Amino acid sequence: METQLIVPHSTPPSTITQITEALRKEHFEPRHEAKTWGDWIHLYGFRSVISIEATGGVSHAATIEHGEGEEEGEPISSILRAFGKLGWHGMDDDGEYPLI
Repeated sequence: METQLIVPHSTPPSTITQITEALRKEHFEPRHEAKTWGDWIHLYGFRSVISIEATGGVSHAATIEHGEGEEEGEPISSILRAFGKLGWHGMDDDGEYPLI
């Protein structure tokens, strides 16, 4: 399962540093990994990972790839809270929705 996240047009994009700091405030130990095919944030102790669409260290879209057994509750609710505090929204078939 995946959860799509985006920055609304009225909100400035976030840096990778801002995203990892927001995750730390939710008590995660994030590790950013930049690969030639994309950026990833791994959360110590969890299977869920975050794929970040970043250009020059700035991001406007991400996908949470839910780990097995982590589809609901933790860590997903805390990840959504971290992104929501940065002004991000979720995106589904019905459109955008606020995260907090």
